[in-house]
Amino acid sequence: MNFIDSFLNRITMYRLVLYYLIALLGASALLGLFNVLPYSPLAIGFTVAVLVVSAWASNLLFAKVWHAVPGSASLYITVLILALIVTPVAPGDIPGALMLGVIGVWSMASKYLFAVRGKHIFNPAALAVGLSALFLLHGASWWVAGNVALLPIVLVGGLLIVRKLQRFDLFLSFAVSALATVALTTHGDPLHAVWTTLLHSSFFFLAFAMLTEPATMPPTRLMRIAYGIIVGIWFAPAMHIGSFYFTPELALLLGNVFVFAVSPKGRLMLTLVEKKEIAQGTYEFSFTPNMRLGYYPGQYLEWTLPEGKGTDARGNRRYFTIASSPTDSLVRLGVRLTEPLSSFKQSLLALTPGTTISAAHISGDFTLPEKPEQKVAFIAGGIGITPFRSMIGYMVDTKQQRDTVLLYSNKTGEEVGYYDFFESAKATIPLKTVYALTNDTRPFVGTVHGFIDATLIQREIPDYKERTFYISGPRSMVVAFQKTLRELGLPGSHIRTDYFPGFA
Repeated sequence: MNFIDSFLNRITMYRLVLYYLIALLGASALLGLFNVLPYSPLAIGFTVAVLVVSAWASNLLFAKVWHAVPGSASLYITVLILALIVTPVAPGDIPGALMLGVIGVWSMASKYLFAVRGKHIFNPAALAVGLSALFLLHGASWWVAGNVALLPIVLVGGLLIVRKLQRFDLFLSFAVSALATVALTTHGDPLHAVWTTLLHSSFFFLAFAMLTEPATMPPTRLMRIAYGIIVGIWFAPAMHIGSFYFTPELALLLGNVFVFAVSPKGRLMLTLVEKKEIAQGTYEFSFTPNMRLGYYPGQYLEWTLPEGKGTDARGNRRYFTIASSPTDSLVRLGVRLTEPLSSFKQSLLALTPGTTISAAHISGDFTLPEKPEQKVAFIAGGIGITPFRSMIGYMVDTKQQRDTVLLYSNKTGEEVGYYDFFESAKATIPLKTVYALTNDTRPFVGTVHGFIDATLIQREIPDYKERTFYISGPRSMVVAFQKTLRELGLPGSHIRTDYFPGFA
């Protein structure tokens, strides 16, 4: 799993999904060449080309009318999903090509017409094929999902996506509810119905490629589980309202409505006010939001920079924890910049005051306990300090007297971020800080030389069994401390780990 996680950490979620879809189309073309699939490589290529042209052109037009910045990654993902669920059209089929063109336009229109403050409500591919079924009487055939020959790629690539996103809760809630509903509503053998669903339906592709879309996913775990259950129940072929039977895309659209109802509305526009180096190699960017942002301390956002010619393979989007408290008038982002810099971080560092970027998809369950009397202990490594900056800032502003201990690991004292902030917080809340420096033999007040380990935890936090521990930092560090705390006798319910897509 370390090898897999290392591989996944090198690419963004969008690139992983894009490679997944390209692999499926490539395999489909190859199988079609040998007549394993009933679609020729020419028909598959023509279908992709028509969808790309129609979606690209209409997206430019809609973006110009709505004064928006057109994104490329999500456009190509939507197009490739459509190419895999709409029956391929041969080059000589003019009506079929026109239908594809309309579907491509509808998929892009959904992002602008069915949107609130720049955030779209529906999965674009699902809405496009749903409208096609309604008005053109030609819906999705889900041909990629019904072929056993493609199932290994669907499964392996899909599981990598779920691992990357850490959304097994969403997949499992969908899977259990869908298969249970299929078994309960079938008129034949329930086991046969479930087996047929697994091998010859849209079950896996819908779950992996479409259900997991971050833009239409709820912000917290319980809401994700409810979302999976809703889509799973209505996914079953026998589910209907009167004479109206649900299809996979309609089940997903129904789930999208639920997500819209329970999630923050709109895309946030952020104007840079200040950027400053708060520690060696660590910068804080402070932004003024265009609207009030409601979130819990410790949650994260997807931050999007304008696309440039030098954008690398990891794209122009990243997930970062919000470093500021919800009580702060500014939205703060803390980032560690180490060489070689990605194109995203180069662009971020080059931002000047007055520049506007966008952010959306507030998410995360790495939040404080509901009971203020619950003691907590924070373990941070490097830039993993940002959620604790948010939490401690919130406790200071609200004068929450929660007993808190912060263990913060860095190589040297110069790399300790937010040192002055944490030290000043002690005047308001019961906060103890311990800065562990692994490569610095010149400790200063409040620091210790060496690593954070079981011995240090027991020495600095004698009542550690009474606390809820929060761990944030590189993935390997988080996993190691989970093991350490379990060996110290802490139950899993007292250990919380930070996560956002792309790991640390």
